[in-house]
Amino acid sequence: MHARDWFLVFIAIFLPPVAVGLKRGFFTKDTLINLLLFLLGFFPGLVHALYVISRHPYPAAGGSLAEPSTGYGSLA
Repeated sequence: MHARDWFLVFIAIFLPPVAVGLKRGFFTKDTLINLLLFLLGFFPGLVHALYVISRHPYPAAGGSLAEPSTGYGSLA
């Protein structure tokens, strides 16, 4: 996990909807689901926030996760 993800985990311990909003955007389906779960109880909102944070990692520097670097590790 990236250092930003650990910071979001720390935020999720106190306010899970805020952590999901920072990770996925404040007007997304994930944030709405998390807000509803948080209103039903703290623990369901926390579990969903940790799931969203771990499921959507930050892309590596220099490119996206979908496009691997072609020259990485090559000797030529």
